[in-house]
Amino acid sequence: MSTRSVRLDDEAEEALEDVTRATGFTMTDAIKRGLLMFRAEVNESRKPSDFFNTYDFGEGGDALGSARNMKNLLKNKLRSRKPKK
Repeated sequence: MSTRSVRLDDEAEEALEDVTRATGFTMTDAIKRGLLMFRAEVNESRKPSDFFNTYDFGEGGDALGSARNMKNLLKNKLRSRKPKK
């Protein structure tokens, strides 16, 4: 177990006081339960595609098409470049 020092802004400090007053939990227990609840929320709602959807890669790119069809697209592209005899 480790000890952490955390700075809380006024809003978070007030929220922590409200929670401890309403529940009777210690500050440590309130923060711990909040972290555990947040972890559960993050683990169940985050998919790998969500990670990439947060980035804007902009327009363009050199892809011929979707990765699913790449083998056929590449064959066709290479055939079109082959010199005719």
